[in-house]
Amino acid sequence: MSFAALAGVFGAAFLSATLLFGLSEAAVIAALQNPELPRGIVFLVATAGNVCGAVATFVLGRFFLRFEARRWFPVSPENRARAEAIFRRYGQPVLLLSWLPLIGDPLTLAAGILRMPWLAFLVYVTIGKAIRYGFLVWVFG
Repeated sequence: MSFAALAGVFGAAFLSATLLFGLSEAAVIAALQNPELPRGIVFLVATAGNVCGAVATFVLGRFFLRFEARRWFPVSPENRARAEAIFRRYGQPVLLLSWLPLIGDPLTLAAGILRMPWLAFLVYVTIGKAIRYGFLVWVFG
């Protein structure tokens, strides 16, 4: 089994779940083309990396709240109010969509800012991200 390939999948998945850019889908699809790598291991490594990245973004949101009054703070009071409204309207299950491009990372950041309980965060995010990578393994594996 190629440790380097799995480390690449983990790293790409981690970065994809932060406010950075990671191309996790490409890394997973490439890894699935390697017959030495079991599909289940690729799925688990990608899911774990993506969940860890989401947790990092969640933690960032938790600790950023104390800097909200600063000009460089990345979330305006209006956007924070919108995120609060989304969570009030749809509830915590909205994090099942944390895998979606462009909105997933802000959702996990908002969950941290809004001080969502970490265990519920972890459950919803893990389910959403596992479905994402399960689909990729099913289609390309």
